[in-house]
Amino acid sequence: MRRIVAVEHLSLDGVMQSPSGLDEDRRGGFAHGGWAQPGNDEVMGAELGKGMGTVELLFGRFTYERFFEYWPNQTEPNPFTDVLNNTQKYVASRTLTGPLPWVNSTLLSGDAADSVAELKSKPGKDLVVLGSGNLVQSLIRDDLVDAYQLLIHPVLLGSGRRLFPDDGSLARLRLANSVITTTGVVIATYEQARKG
Repeated sequence: MRRIVAVEHLSLDGVMQSPSGLDEDRRGGFAHGGWAQPGNDEVMGAELGKGMGTVELLFGRFTYERFFEYWPNQTEPNPFTDVLNNTQKYVASRTLTGPLPWVNSTLLSGDAADSVAELKSKPGKDLVVLGSGNLVQSLIRDDLVDAYQLLIHPVLLGSGRRLFPDDGSLARLRLANSVITTTGVVIATYEQARKG
């Protein structure tokens, strides 16, 4: 069975909304977009690059569209564009229709959690979810996330969409790895501590 790993940028107070750009996600009047950018450094790039090309990607519609707007159009040399283009991408969406425009993209049909659970049960590479807050929260509710790679930035935002909602259920995790970047971002990888 495949594993599902959620990779998320978080503020110290748990906000995940709009880490990359000012206008990335203004839903709910969020005005602090781009808050994670000062934390980028070579250590973070190296950690995020580990395993790229050995996994498949899983997106919600919103994040998929943002990545598609940006990554296929990058012409400057970087370690991510070719890998992202060549990696199999699955997209959970109720509003998109196929075929999807980004090469190696497959639209999952039906309920997101059900479709992902079916995909997870099939043989194949592990699935990494990048961002995709609504999707990750639905996968958390259905106990489908096996590990979290949390990039915890030294900033308090005070408002915005949080990864873990107040009405979530108890889950025990174990720290599998941690790295501190030169900018003070703690990259903590937690795995489910399931019984049995």
